[in-house]
Amino acid sequence: MAADHAIERQSLPPDPQKATLEGRNKYLGFWFFLGGETVLFGTLFGTFLGLRSSTEGGPTAQDLFHLDLVFIMTMILLTSSLTSVFAVINMKRGNHKKLILWMAGTVILGAAFLGFEIYEFVVYYNYGLGFTVSAFASSFYTLVGTHGAHVAFGVGWITTLLIRYRKGGITLSNAPKFYTAVLYWHFIDVVWVFIFTVVYLLGVGG
Repeated sequence: MAADHAIERQSLPPDPQKATLEGRNKYLGFWFFLGGETVLFGTLFGTFLGLRSSTEGGPTAQDLFHLDLVFIMTMILLTSSLTSVFAVINMKRGNHKKLILWMAGTVILGAAFLGFEIYEFVVYYNYGLGFTVSAFASSFYTLVGTHGAHVAFGVGWITTLLIRYRKGGITLSNAPKFYTAVLYWHFIDVVWVFIFTVVYLLGVGG
C-alpha cells in the first residue's frame, strides 16, 4: 500500500486539479458559476432585508430565533469546510484513502446540518410561521431554504463523487471534480456566515 501511494505521489503534479487544460477550464468556468450564485443570494439577501420588519402581526424574529441552535449549525458547517480543506491537502499529496475519508466526513457534517435545519423549520411552522403568514416569513424561508437546497445539492454531489471514485486512486481526470466540489462547499459555507449574521444576529438584536 505504501508503495502504491509513493507511485501516486510521483505521478501526480503538485496541483493535479489544474494540470490539464480540461481541469483549468473547469476551474475557470466554476468561478463564473459562483458569480451567478453570488448574484442570486445577493438578491435574496436584499429582499429579506427589505421585508424583515413586515411580520403582519405574525411571529417575529425575536419570538422565534434561538441562537444556541443556530450556533451549533454554524459550527457544524464551518467544521465541514475544514474537513474539505484536509481532503484537498491529501488530494495534492496523492493520498486517495484520506481524500475519501475527509470528503465522507464533509458529507456527514453536511447531512447533520440539514437535519438541524429541517428541525428548525418544523419548530417555526408549529409556532405559526407558515410560508404565507407574512412577507418576513416568505423572505426568510426563501433565503434560508435556498441555502439549504444548495447544501443538499452539495451533499449529493460529493456523495456521487465518493461512490464513483471510491477506488482507482487520484487522477488528473477526477482531481478537478473533487476540487470544484470543495470550492462549491466553501461558497455555501460563506453564504451561511452571512445568513447567520444578517438573518439571525440582526433578527435577535433588532
